[in-house]
Amino acid sequence: MKPITGTVLFIATIALLVFGNTQSLCAQKQKNSADVIVYGGTSAGIAAAIQSSRMGKSVILIESTNRIGGLTTGGLGQTDIGNKVAIGGISREFYENIRTYYDNPKNWKWQKKSEYLDGGQTRTEKGENSMWTFEPSAALNVYKDMISAEDITLVYNERLNRKNGVKKASGKILSLQMESGKVFSGSMFIDATYEGDLLASAGVTYTYGRESNDQYGETLNGVQANIKNTSLLGVVSRNGFNHNFVQAVDPYIRKGNSKSGLLPNLNKTPGLEGSGDKKIQAYCFRMCLTDHPENRIPFVKPEGYDEKDYELLFRNYEAGFSGVPWINSSMPNRKTDTNNRNGFSTDFIGQNYDYPEASYSERERIVAAHRKYQMGLMWTLANHPRIPEKVRKEVSRWGTAKDEFERPDGWQQQLYIREARRMISDYVMTQHNCEGLHVPNDPIGLGAYGMDSHNTQRYVDANGFVQNEGNVECKVKAPYPISYKSIVPKKEECTNLLVPVCLSATHIAFGSIRMEPVFMVLGQSAATAASLAIDMGMAIQEIPYRELQKELVKDGQRLK
Repeated sequence: MKPITGTVLFIATIALLVFGNTQSLCAQKQKNSADVIVYGGTSAGIAAAIQSSRMGKSVILIESTNRIGGLTTGGLGQTDIGNKVAIGGISREFYENIRTYYDNPKNWKWQKKSEYLDGGQTRTEKGENSMWTFEPSAALNVYKDMISAEDITLVYNERLNRKNGVKKASGKILSLQMESGKVFSGSMFIDATYEGDLLASAGVTYTYGRESNDQYGETLNGVQANIKNTSLLGVVSRNGFNHNFVQAVDPYIRKGNSKSGLLPNLNKTPGLEGSGDKKIQAYCFRMCLTDHPENRIPFVKPEGYDEKDYELLFRNYEAGFSGVPWINSSMPNRKTDTNNRNGFSTDFIGQNYDYPEASYSERERIVAAHRKYQMGLMWTLANHPRIPEKVRKEVSRWGTAKDEFERPDGWQQQLYIREARRMISDYVMTQHNCEGLHVPNDPIGLGAYGMDSHNTQRYVDANGFVQNEGNVECKVKAPYPISYKSIVPKKEECTNLLVPVCLSATHIAFGSIRMEPVFMVLGQSAATAASLAIDMGMAIQEIPYRELQKELVKDGQRLK
């Protein structure tokens, strides 16, 4: 046997490196490839990933943070839906699993199960086997259990390269590149983010803000500063009533002196009634509070606290307001889902207009500003001498929960993104759909919550006083169908993308659809369509609706 020469050894080494690296690259490519790529670990994204797995498809679920579940695990434990009969499929399964979770005595640490009484959300019918109120941690545990039962590759802390990370050819997405450089390729893609980052990066047409009433023949869109009508479907909130200031709150730095300038976050005028704009309904954190002494973190004054940011709050009390400005909904284990209420509350009105199109770093700044504002608000309500004593006493009983989120201050990372981008497809859901006047022939789920918008701006009215503008609350008569075409882009724009969250809808229609249970429904339906498109070798716009309908009904979706 001849000895191995240096030349032969060198060639062998090079071959090993070349072919070894090729094998490694192939393995890496295979690892980052799947039939369905779901971008966004929100409730919709989780439902889409589960359904993809159940239909026998390989699936990768990509979450840009270290926590899945979006708002469902981020503090929104008071499930908003309206008529719960509208919820089926994986969404209903999640709420049944929540019930099972709380049937276990081990999951009642801070109170007994018999001591818990919600606000009526769970007691919807005799023998109800679902539970609609829960702690963020309970939702997270349930989601993780549901995912673990499936063949799902879950990827954390990967953000889409929004500049040039979407590779397309012939109207199809081929792959997504992350900021880290990782590339994920697939046959079908689902944008399940609250922001619509994938659809925007893929060149799909979208909008944000409020359409004018004239654009789609609506009455509840655009600027709503002087709402006085009563809809046939319900009463619309009016100035001086829900989520607005009491009368005669002065807007100026020095009371009565217009030359002294306006207090922070005020506009001089609201704009023309019914006109469109790029203003976004307000965001907030859905706080998970507790009054249990062992689990409570008292409210603290944030760094950089500025008292004038809360001057309108003080003046609202001095003008006659007397309540605690929040909705403090009871959750299990002596916790809450605490939301905005009244004229000056947890909504940071007017401070999110840039969010939909903002860079990641700019969004982080907006989120931090919201947290600082809300932390300062809670400290003010609990401690400031210009707040009525009875209010201070009540608010001081509460604090953030030690055992819910990873931050040492007890605050969550998930901001309530009530609305951002909205796709514009061949079918735009409008107020007429919510009212039952327009009925699509391709339903993939039902909406049932009232048409709802939080305030979008704070302004000075003709009398020289402060008003909030943009709040609308209008009931719907009955659950209404959501069109398949509203989650599918125009065919000429993309043939393998589905959008169950930032779907094609006007501002006011989206205000009804944008509920977490519905997002789960739409996520499941999107995955069903994606799987059928793969099986049939078709564009998502081409799959026969009857085949889609048959599969949706078989899997427990409720379409009428």
